[in-house]
Amino acid sequence: MSDRVITNVNLNRLSEEGERIYHEKLKPLLEPQHRGKIVAIEVDSGDYFMDDSVVKAGLKAKTKYPDKVFHFVRVGYRAVHKRR
Repeated sequence: MSDRVITNVNLNRLSEEGERIYHEKLKPLLEPQHRGKIVAIEVDSGDYFMDDSVVKAGLKAKTKYPDKVFHFVRVGYRAVHKRR
């Protein structure tokens, strides 16, 4: 896995594209069967990686795309993390 710092990421584009991919392509496919799972979305390819936590999904994503930044979604929820 890469230890390099990733720069020049347009976070607005990452978020907008990630949400678009999730709502148009993944939501109908993943809900309600995988409700609560975390999805890491690579927005340039549309590939996604799912697991029980951000760390696990992120590690799967980084294995295939070590130099990318990912958009995370919790399937069936408005936010990845809940405030306590």
